[in-house]
Amino acid sequence: MTRRFFLVLACIILAGADAFAQSKTTLVILVRHAEKAAEPAADPSLTEAGLARAQALVGVLANTRVEAVITTELLRTRETVRPLAEARRLTPEIVHTDARDAHAKAVADAVRAHAGQAVLVVGHSNTIPAIIAALGGPKLPDICDTQYSNLFVLVVGEGRADLVVSSYGAPSADPLMTCPRSLR
Repeated sequence: MTRRFFLVLACIILAGADAFAQSKTTLVILVRHAEKAAEPAADPSLTEAGLARAQALVGVLANTRVEAVITTELLRTRETVRPLAEARRLTPEIVHTDARDAHAKAVADAVRAHAGQAVLVVGHSNTIPAIIAALGGPKLPDICDTQYSNLFVLVVGEGRADLVVSSYGAPSADPLMTCPRSLR
């Protein structure tokens, strides 16, 4: 699966940013926020493992021309995107959390405002699948609470959306997303 991801990315990178802009094909990279602390329950920061995963995201996207980053107002999503945003001198766009479907639509609209670019979206276990669907991708189940390593790449354009699922950073506790339904 990782091999397929890198093959898709290599093709996209070789095509160049100009081809993206001309075709209005948008590369959307979506990740759930990195590992979060247990406290405070309302808006926790990242753990040491989460901070390491945020740095790993910078590495995995080193050769990708990310031109926009979209996140929520919550600390864990902002901390996940911070290393990449600082390295690229990008100001994250904040899309406030709301009802899941309304949030997914708002993020999809924000992504569409960057047509022809590569956009990183950092969300949550229940919003990433909804955002993928709102952008025309397949309907996926919510991400397990123990799963942080998924990296979704959605190529949107020409009336279609192609999805590649890979992973980054240290493997999560549940790499196959087979968690019991009660943990979703």
